[in-house]
Amino acid sequence: MNTEFLFADRQFTLIRYPEKHQHVSLQAWDSADELLIEHIETSLSEGAITTSTAPKMMIFNDDFGVLGCWFAHVEPLWVSDSYIAYRSLLENLTANQLTPTTKDNAITAPVQTLTSVDSLSFTPASDVDIVVIKIPRTLALLEQQLIDIQRYITPDTYVVAAGKVKTITKSVLGLFEKYIGKTTTSLAKKKSRLVFATRDNAKTHAKSPYPTRWQAKGTTSQTLTLDNLANVFSRQSLDIGARIMLEHMTVSANDVIVDLGCGNGVLGVNALALAPEAKVIFVDESYMALESARLNVLNNFPDKIDQCEFVASNCLEALLERSQRPAVTKILCNPPFHQQNAITDHIAWQMFTDSRDLLVKSGHLVVVGNRHLDYHIKLKKLFGGAKVLASDKKFVILGTAKR
Repeated sequence: MNTEFLFADRQFTLIRYPEKHQHVSLQAWDSADELLIEHIETSLSEGAITTSTAPKMMIFNDDFGVLGCWFAHVEPLWVSDSYIAYRSLLENLTANQLTPTTKDNAITAPVQTLTSVDSLSFTPASDVDIVVIKIPRTLALLEQQLIDIQRYITPDTYVVAAGKVKTITKSVLGLFEKYIGKTTTSLAKKKSRLVFATRDNAKTHAKSPYPTRWQAKGTTSQTLTLDNLANVFSRQSLDIGARIMLEHMTVSANDVIVDLGCGNGVLGVNALALAPEAKVIFVDESYMALESARLNVLNNFPDKIDQCEFVASNCLEALLERSQRPAVTKILCNPPFHQQNAITDHIAWQMFTDSRDLLVKSGHLVVVGNRHLDYHIKLKKLFGGAKVLASDKKFVILGTAKR
């Protein structure tokens, strides 16, 4: 893996967290990061961006911390929905002797980090000189972020975004026009492009359409009410994998259950419907997913909230690192097969390995996934085998036990 970022006579050592699980062909930055850095530095030096002091900057969706490291000298506000992005930033600040200080699972200097469910803290609006956005995979997340920054920017705020050319769609540009104002783009360079937007004060502060709410039938035929914040996987409807899992779930009152990669928490909430005395730990790397899961426990079983825990983690790392690990008897998992814009199987591998390490003896891992992903091969290597619990033409549920 290429870890040396050399640009404009500056050099940083940058990794994608967790470094030990990353494919050698992946790196922590892309051409959109380079384009953003080059443009902002040129604009500052040539006076296109004017500030009387060091610019006050907001950074959104910095995938692995390159923007946070590069602009650390201006002490930016750094906002992300990704725990892995946060950990990447922390590791990369440390590796480059930028001496991060932390408090309550946040970096306080030289970069101030916020999660996607925290309130922005730049006031008044005149304090914000530059807003930098990496275009996220999820259009709804971009919409929510543009709504969030409306109250903090003025026509003098320099708003610049970047992404791969294929991600700069008419829908993306339409969101900038709708919530910010006049929007233009740069020419493409290395398959990436910049987006520029100028705040139109005639636009009133918009009300967020998120979370979206819909209902689904649980295993017990109980109707579950599900809220979904902007960056939740399958935000608008129950995904097929979860649907088939709901049809075949079994849990007991004595189970300590992990809903791994929980999304909106539908599997964990359904577990509470099946076994009201069970303990459920919701784990995801998305802060919006965890908040959605928390809301959905409150929506459906408010008296069970004290039996639940909501943990931001890279796979099961946070639970494995505890001095007293929970005695987990069952893990429910619908693994993702992409990280940001890269298709990868390392997340599934780590989820399965962590599950083996965390489960008590005879504890069960239940996995749902597309047939073509061949999860049974991975489970056989790690657990010695797996049984097909249910299947259809596209999906299969596999179960295995820790020996």
